[in-house]
Amino acid sequence: MEIHGIKDILSGHPVFKDFDEETLDLLSGCGRNEHFKKNTLLYAEGDEADKVYIIRKGDVAIEIAAPGRPSIVVESLHAGDIAGWSWMVPPYRSSADARAMTEVSAVSLDANCMRGKCDEHPALGYQMFKTWLPHLTKRVRAQRLQLLDLYGTG
Repeated sequence: MEIHGIKDILSGHPVFKDFDEETLDLLSGCGRNEHFKKNTLLYAEGDEADKVYIIRKGDVAIEIAAPGRPSIVVESLHAGDIAGWSWMVPPYRSSADARAMTEVSAVSLDANCMRGKCDEHPALGYQMFKTWLPHLTKRVRAQRLQLLDLYGTG
């Protein structure tokens, strides 16, 4: 089994692929490897959005609560996907649940550390905005399509 450090994982991810070595060094200091057992919450709706997760292995369901009903899966995430976008937008609270549907290995990036690095290095903050926003937009579209599929007329 090949072992990769946080910096290697970040540099191989589409969101971080264009970041220079110095920036990757800076951001990798915010990361750590994590493991979640099946059915474990990575985070819950309303929690402080204190981490963002790069899923390395496994499947994660993004769920929203529905009054009087079981939670609704609005998106399914897999290896290479990112969970936890709320770290970027005040009030920094999770807007959904993220549940491990299988065993999950992920790199978590500490949100306070990431925001601090962006505040200290405004060019990094702008680069994060430019590279993360397209991925976030893609995810919102995917959620809309999944909801249309779920609630579409048959």
